[in-house]
Formats: sequence, C-alpha cells, structure tokens
Amino acid sequence: MTISGAISAGWKSSDGKRPPAFLVASAAAVTFAALIPVVYLLVRSIDAGSEWIDIVWRANTAAVFGRTFLLIGLVTIISVSVAVPVAWLTVKSNIPLRRVLSVASVLPLVMPSFVMAATVIEMYSPKGVLQGWLSGLGVDRLPDIYGLGGATLVLVLMTYPYVLLTVRGALRRMDPALEEAARAMGYGPVHAFRAVTLPMLRPAIASGSLLVALYTLSDFGGVALLRYQTFTSTIMIQYQSSIDRTLAAVLSLVLVVIAVLLLLGEGFTRGRGAYHRSTVGTVRISHRFDLGRWRWGGAAAVSVPVLIGLVIPVGVLIHWLVRGLLNDQELLPLLVPARNSLYVSLLAALATVLAALPVAILAVRFRSRLSRFFERSVYIGFGLPGVVVALSLVFFGINVVRPLYQSTWLLIFAYGVLFLPASVGTLRSSLLQVSPRVEEAAQSLGRSQWKVIFSVTVPLVMPGAFAGGAMVFLLTMKELPATLILSPIGYRTLSSSIWSAASEAFFAKTAAAALLLVVVAGVPTAYLTLRGHGDNSGTSDRSLDVNGAGR
Repeated sequence: MTISGAISAGWKSSDGKRPPAFLVASAAAVTFAALIPVVYLLVRSIDAGSEWIDIVWRANTAAVFGRTFLLIGLVTIISVSVAVPVAWLTVKSNIPLRRVLSVASVLPLVMPSFVMAATVIEMYSPKGVLQGWLSGLGVDRLPDIYGLGGATLVLVLMTYPYVLLTVRGALRRMDPALEEAARAMGYGPVHAFRAVTLPMLRPAIASGSLLVALYTLSDFGGVALLRYQTFTSTIMIQYQSSIDRTLAAVLSLVLVVIAVLLLLGEGFTRGRGAYHRSTVGTVRISHRFDLGRWRWGGAAAVSVPVLIGLVIPVGVLIHWLVRGLLNDQELLPLLVPARNSLYVSLLAALATVLAALPVAILAVRFRSRLSRFFERSVYIGFGLPGVVVALSLVFFGINVVRPLYQSTWLLIFAYGVLFLPASVGTLRSSLLQVSPRVEEAAQSLGRSQWKVIFSVTVPLVMPGAFAGGAMVFLLTMKELPATLILSPIGYRTLSSSIWSAASEAFFAKTAAAALLLVVVAGVPTAYLTLRGHGDNSGTSDRSLDVNGAGR
C-alpha cells in the first residue's frame, strides 16, 4: 500500500467519510511544497543557537509588533467595509456600468506596492498635486501622508480586491431562494441582507480578510516608502544590510508564528456552519435587485474606490510619462517583458488553481485534523516576504532539483508557493455552498469518488476557480522579489522593468512599464471576471442531474 493509501485508509474525518488516495497524495504534495520556506528558515536559524531568544526579545521588538498589528487591524477592517458593499452592488444589483466597474474594481491589485505608494505621495503629500489644486482655495498645507495613515491608505487600495473577489464568488454560488424567503416574510432589502446574505458570506469574508492580513504582514515596498516600520521592513533591512542572514531568518520565523496566529483567528471566525442548501435541486439564476432611483448612487459608491485606487494612480503615471517624453526621455523596450509577464502569469494562475483544488476539497468535504493542517500550511508562504520565499527556493533548487534552477518552471513554482492561498480561499468558499447531497446522489448511481469530483464538484465551483485564477494572475503580474531572484538570466518581466527604471529614477520609463502592466493585466482579468459573472446574474450555474451532466 502506498503512503497516501495508508493515510486515506486511516483517515478520520468528522463525518466518517474516507477520501480517495489520489486526493490525499495531491494535497500532501502541495502542502510539502508550501512548507519549503519554513524548512529553509529552520535550517538557517539553527546557526543562531540560543541567541534567538535575545534577538526576538530585544527592546524595540514589542514596538514593531504593536505597529504591525495596528496596521493589520486597520487595513483588514477597512478593506472588508469597502469590499462587501462593492461585491453586492456589482453582483446582485442593476447599477449602470456594472461590468466595467466589476473589472475596474479588482485592477488595483495589479499595481506594485512601491508604485502605488509613489503615486499616493505624488498626489496627496503636503507638496503634492492635490495641495497645488487646493492652494487657490486657501488650504496652506495638507496633513502629512507619511506614517500610519498613508500606509493604511495604500494597503487598503491594494488589498480590498482580495475580499471583493472571494465575496463575489460566494454571491454567485448563493441560492436566491434564501433571500426570496426572507423577503416573503416581510424583510426589507437591508434587513434581508443583514439577516440572510451576510451570514452566508461569512466564510468568504473570513478567507478574504486572511489574505488581506497576510499581505499586510508581508508588504515591504509600500510601508518603506511611507516610512512606517513594520516587522517585514525590519527583516528586509537585515537581509539587505547584513552578509550573515541568520538574524533575518530568525525574525522571519517570527513572521511564521504571526501567520499561524492569524490562521487560527480566521479558523475561529469562519465557524463550522453549513452554507449550502439542505435539499438537492436546481440552483436557479439569481435576479438582480432593482435599485430604482438609487441605481446611479450605487454606481457612484462603487466608483469611489475605483477612482482612488485605479483612476488617480493611472493619472499620475500618465503625468509622469508625458513629462518624461517632453523632456526627451527614452522608453524601455516593453514588448518582450509584457509577453513574458503574460506567459508566466497565465501558467501560474492555471497551475495554482489546479494545486488548490485537492486542498480545498479535503478541507470542506473530508474535515479532519490533517485536512486542517494541509489547508492552513499553504497560507504561510503568503505571509512571508517574497525575498524569503525566493531564497528558500534558491536553496531548494540548488540542492534538490538542480536541473530546474534558473528556469521558468522554478519561477512558476515560486508563484504557486506565494499565491496558493488566493485560490484555496475562493475555492473553499464556493465549495461550502455546494450541497454534498449532489455528490452523494452521483455516487449512489455507481460513480467512483474521483469521477464525481471531476464531473460534479469541479464544475460547481467554477465561479471560485475563476475568481482565484484572476487573483493569482494579478498577483503574479506584479510580483518582484521572486521574479528578480529566480528568473532565468536575461528574462525580463514588466515588474522587473518597473523596478529597474524606478531604481534609476527614470519616472517616464517607470510609468510606461506600470501602465502597460495595468493594460496587459486588464484584458485577462476582464475575461476571468466576466466569465464567472454570467449574463443575467452573478452566476453561470446550470442545473445538474445526478450524473453531473448540465441540462
């Protein structure tokens, strides 16, 4: 018997079901890959001996902890407050320009954090563009953008799409009969949303919030430009200023502990309730709510984060580009980097969604301590700085899989380790809304478990798969440390082109590469977003017979 078969045979899920061996083997392999950075950090930290206690408990460590957790809390709360209404309005209502706003609202995710921070400083600093506009109205000086306020603004603009995409996937899977029953009982739209819709979105909100918290924990570029010291910025300073990286490795292990604490908090928040229908039947298409005269007000509400997070930063980039061209600055050749970015991002999105499937299915359908371990382990890499993950894979590539070192395949593998949680979270949220009775009905007709998974389960979670794929694609497009360290020699992407231009203070070149990044990312994102959007509602669900064939 194979190892996976032995594990499957001894599996003790909460409901007594035994998973297929291939599912356990796949999830175990994915978990092993996700834990490679942790193994690397443990190996590097051994050199510190007993000194790690002194390193962790230094006088300024508590202050850095406090600043980091304050930033995480503010960014997470504000991102959820922005994303949930935007998701509902773009999926469940009839606001004008719904499709355009659906795509535009997720595009801030593609902006590199240091570029977003630079545009915020250019626009809102006491000597910025907005100050120049307001000086004629008697406003002498805007508040200082640096510090906690500026860092929170930048990270909210960049992270609310995490919650937005996971909640959208959940809304598209939600059975409209639940809301209709509430309305039939006399509940108004607001009361029905609070009493029925919002509780059903709890797992999606929890998954998206976890991604926001982990990204905030791992970000360096944005907080560094805005002069707000976090735990990650302290680690990056150690990596950049010291030949001996033992101290940085020890501090990175502390990040792992913080990530585990966040995972435990998310597990407590999501609960263990059922979020699917209690009966088997056709999932009807959800009709959008008619907002009447409030339609344009809803569109305006969705447009606010789009304006601040996309339109204004793009406007600043265009300003830099025009100013540079007027000063005869040359632009970088960007066609090849754009092609390279598109190629590796699409492959990474596909590979990551496929890798996330067994982890999500085990976590939802075969709940046990081991499945929870698999699921939570894959999130750890997302909370680590990209340079830590990249260096761990350099160590892995040289010592274990040397033929893959300096290849695009190891680069794609790195993107998978970094961004696997984005797919796991959205797939899990979608799968929670699929009634297991449908799969049980297919099995009762003689179908094997693996055939049921591929013919019934996978088609039903496609909204979550598209949302997760879009998120991974956008994150891969802008990822910098892993790209710089693991790319084959001479392999340039748009993110590395942006970095090289920005490091040399060529703002026109930086703007051109960043604008092309938004455009190149926008087209596939529009397809992935609208592909799961459906024509009439937020869902493309079709009724399934018990054999998994769409009717």
